[in-house]
Amino acid sequence: MLLLAGLGNPGAKYANNRHNVGFMAVDAIARRHSFSPWSRKFQAEIAEGRLGGEKVLLLKPQTFMNLSGQAVGEALRFYKLDPSAVTVLYDEIDLAPGKIRVKIGGGAGGHNGIRSIDQHIGQNYRRVRIGVGHPGAKEMVHGHVLGDFSKADREWLDVLLDAMADHAELIVRGDDNGFMNRVTVTLRERLQPTGPEDTPPAKERKPKAQSKDVSPKAQSHIRQARPKQPAAKIPESGPMAAMLKKLLGRD
Repeated sequence: MLLLAGLGNPGAKYANNRHNVGFMAVDAIARRHSFSPWSRKFQAEIAEGRLGGEKVLLLKPQTFMNLSGQAVGEALRFYKLDPSAVTVLYDEIDLAPGKIRVKIGGGAGGHNGIRSIDQHIGQNYRRVRIGVGHPGAKEMVHGHVLGDFSKADREWLDVLLDAMADHAELIVRGDDNGFMNRVTVTLRERLQPTGPEDTPPAKERKPKAQSKDVSPKAQSHIRQARPKQPAAKIPESGPMAAMLKKLLGRD
């Protein structure tokens, strides 16, 4: 059996905070893989299911972030699991928004939830760090992590959470690099910009071959509409004449 713990603070007030992205991640996994409904145990909300043929317990501590280790430690002792069976998903301000990194062991990096877990079960567990970005100044960190994700953030966040849920089985198998790569590729593919700013400059584009078919069906809707408009009167000479001729496509 494996234990996947997402970190956050309980209550509607904190539900959309950056600090609660760990809760969001395990919620996405529970939905995608049809885990049991959430119930209360171990000072946490828990859901049971399977990933990659392995029995998995999802856990969301309800003790507030600074005491997350109490819930994780209680569940670990109840099931007589080794810390290596634990994976913790949480927010990381030292990673750019949408970036993820997976490692085993290490320090708390200033994260109070991780510090609490270290105190209760040691450091030999897997950590999935989810980037939420740094506000730029130390004194702004508290407000940043306890602030809600913006509407613009949701564009990448929803894709990230879906990708993490899609590939969660790789965490269970211990394929950390595979998990990170799959999630990164998914983000790149789904968030690939397609706006006008991505169109190459005119001089870099190859000219389109002129079609001999000039029937209405072969023309663009703009070309079809123009013949119905009265012909514009173009000055015979001068810079303005040259510009208008170019715009109107007249020789």
